Amino acid sequence: MVQRIHISKVNDSASMCFDTGLEPRSFARTKMSQSLIEQGYVVNPDGSHEIWKASGVNEINGCMTVFGPAVHGKRLDILLEETEALIQSAKQTAQRQIALQAVVYWIKAKMFLGETRSVLNLGASFICMEDTQTHPKGSVYFAPEHLSTRCLYLESARPDQSLHDKYNCPDLFGMDASAFCAGVMLYKILTGNQPYSGLELYQDMREGIFMPVQPAAPELNEKLAELIQSALLLPVLKKRPSMSGTDILSNILEILIDKTNTAANIDSLYAAVPLDKTKQAEKESKNFLLKKNVVVKTRRFMASNKHLIIGCAIGLFFALFILFSTLQGVRQRPTTSGLSPDRVVTAYFDAFSSLDHFYMEACINGADKTDVNAAASFYAVFKQRQAYEGSGQPLIIQARAWKENGGALPAPNVFGVTDLVITYVGGNEEDGLVVYRADYLLWAPTENHARNRSDVMTLKTDRKRHWRIIEILRTEK
Repeated sequence: MVQRIHISKVNDSASMCFDTGLEPRSFARTKMSQSLIEQGYVVNPDGSHEIWKASGVNEINGCMTVFGPAVHGKRLDILLEETEALIQSAKQTAQRQIALQAVVYWIKAKMFLGETRSVLNLGASFICMEDTQTHPKGSVYFAPEHLSTRCLYLESARPDQSLHDKYNCPDLFGMDASAFCAGVMLYKILTGNQPYSGLELYQDMREGIFMPVQPAAPELNEKLAELIQSALLLPVLKKRPSMSGTDILSNILEILIDKTNTAANIDSLYAAVPLDKTKQAEKESKNFLLKKNVVVKTRRFMASNKHLIIGCAIGLFFALFILFSTLQGVRQRPTTSGLSPDRVVTAYFDAFSSLDHFYMEACINGADKTDVNAAASFYAVFKQRQAYEGSGQPLIIQARAWKENGGALPAPNVFGVTDLVITYVGGNEEDGLVVYRADYLLWAPTENHARNRSDVMTLKTDRKRHWRIIEILRTEK
């Protein structure tokens, strides 16, 4: 990975360099030259601080690089990366001690600056771990915020998952933001794990989804663990601690700084724990993983897909309503018992006109169900409209009644059959098979005129000796 914030030689002298990745024209067009007046800070271990400003800009390898006075130190994000890489090696204790000391210097520098806004990106913080010609050990350099953010964005191969994002919550400001960042760093150093990772980084921060400190490191100093826990809960509105960020940082320093005013020996922060506490920590860890993998993911899925879920629920409810209605109809299914073939044909069209698709089903046995489906669809639509409009009056007028009252046009609410003429075509009732022709006009609310139809209908007796329609051959004139 190319480090775009680094110390390099410019004009034969060591300088702090910021590779913007912009060629000269783009540098001018984006007004990056304004970064030359942006301030950074160098905080000394005695509490004093000096303002850092860029000295100029050079074109290096075709890209504009802003440079200024060098502060010889270690980039904090790189130091923590090295600690993570050595976490399983024999050198881990020494490296963690160095990282802990760097975090102590960083916390002290933030507290010295107080509410003065300074960069939180760890890649923009340099820690002087040794005395140098220009700055004493313990000095901390905070780069100009906007300039460094631009460089770190380019430095990351995946900007949405860049390293410094794991340490900062965008909802916090001032000392609360500093306390949270310190809490994440200490969690990583003292437990050996990162509290947040993955695509839902910020959502985890806002909801407090991380392995609690005590189960993550049961042997860690309880007071320190509670302070780190409080720092990580600062973005969580429902669990926000009563202590401010300043109080959390002050109490952390009281534990981490020994009598020599340096970071305490990291081994002194741990103590042996009884077996029952270890088992309790393991149980809490399993419960957390179960909650994160099941409860949290389920809740977030429902929250992010609530419109889809509501739509599916409505659809399911409607499907269940239709199913329940159908089952009710099966139990109380009408029949054509006692009806002659011509009466079955008449009953079929009467049922069609009144949208009684259940009775239409009773009249047919294997015939085309186009009319039945149409009646069922119109029935559902009109019933739904009636429910929404809260009207007790029927929203559809049967065509026969409409015609008897004059048949005025247009007729947007009229549906059904008029002018029905049934003619015997052939067959024999004694043989259980007859054919009729039905000529009629069909009126529908969606059409401005009636359809002139002629149906040849074959009827046959079923096993209960009920006449039913087995075939409909339709033509439209």
